[in-house]
Amino acid sequence: MKRVVVGLSGGVDSSVAAYLLKEQGYEVIGLFMKNWHDDSVTISNECPWLEDSNDALLVAQKLGIPFQTVDLSEQYKERIVDYMFSEYEKGRTPNPDVLCNREIKFDVFMKIALSLGADYVATGHYCRKGEIEVDGKPVYQLLAGVDGNKDQSYFLCQLSQEQLAKALFPIGELTKPQVREIASKMELVTAEKKDSQGLCFIGKVRLPEFLQQQLQPKEGLIYEVSAENEIFKAESTTFHSEEDRLKSESSPIHYTPAMAKVVGKHQGAHYYTIGQRKGLNVGGTKEPLFIIATDIPTNAIYTGQGHNHPGLFRKALFVAKEEIHWIRPDLALKAGQTMKVKARIRYRQELQDATLLMFDSGMYVEFDQPQSAITQGQFVSWHLGEELIGSGVIS
Repeated sequence: MKRVVVGLSGGVDSSVAAYLLKEQGYEVIGLFMKNWHDDSVTISNECPWLEDSNDALLVAQKLGIPFQTVDLSEQYKERIVDYMFSEYEKGRTPNPDVLCNREIKFDVFMKIALSLGADYVATGHYCRKGEIEVDGKPVYQLLAGVDGNKDQSYFLCQLSQEQLAKALFPIGELTKPQVREIASKMELVTAEKKDSQGLCFIGKVRLPEFLQQQLQPKEGLIYEVSAENEIFKAESTTFHSEEDRLKSESSPIHYTPAMAKVVGKHQGAHYYTIGQRKGLNVGGTKEPLFIIATDIPTNAIYTGQGHNHPGLFRKALFVAKEEIHWIRPDLALKAGQTMKVKARIRYRQELQDATLLMFDSGMYVEFDQPQSAITQGQFVSWHLGEELIGSGVIS
């Protein structure tokens, strides 16, 4: 009997994952992760860890599996929370869920599980794992979940072959309604429980307050740039090389106050992100204002009216060499090579047609259609068919 440690989060997905593994004849152990928790910033009644660990315990009891809680607060604060602060300070927008999987669930947590003699670690993610042979060696694939509406492979886009080798995703073949149905049939306490929103395992966090604890408020101006501005008029430029062209297409426009009019004030450019609409508190415009750029050194925010504002769109993005990650190292590109893929720049975005172009300095992802709100610090993932083969941090 192979031993599997399931990360029981107190939600319906991991509960059903544990049940299915037990049905398949594995020896299952439930482990609840207590991650960093700060009552001053969580909206306390939304997702208190106590209630979650209690639900996880009740599920383990119902399934008749051993259960314990591990406290990973220290590692979580160090690897996720502190990283988020430093990224926001630089004006980048990190993705804590992707990091939580790479750094906590499939690293710190996995090491604890293996020390308990586990052969595998299982989670309640909606994705699947495949295995093929390349040059006589097993190679693991990260495949989309069957439920297109819930596919969570994007959140695992930074996993390595070593991590995938030890991972199991028992509910990847199911849809959410099927998962709920199994939980109801088994009378699991989590059957009707709402999905948790907010930061991975911390619960709902009031982001501005959360950031303000570390990042001091600093009053600055909100500018509006007209869609008719000259800067958006396409000039025909001659580029010396393909790399120069891509560099130009992937570079954000540099706005100055001279191009815009002042429409309001804000409490710190580092609290805002590209494409954001809420929280600006500026009224009186025909269409809602969207953030098209933040300038951290001058503490300015630039906005444009409407979700079709030209300042929101770019055709390409760049991933620095050290930020490129291949889940399938056997498919990695060398300088000068290109690859047609599907790509996405955020969770739940429809996959987009794109081309990867590799250079010595890093890789460009060029989209067939311009993309809205490409955001520094977020992850871009690239796919062949239903397989996610790599990802990188947008720079």
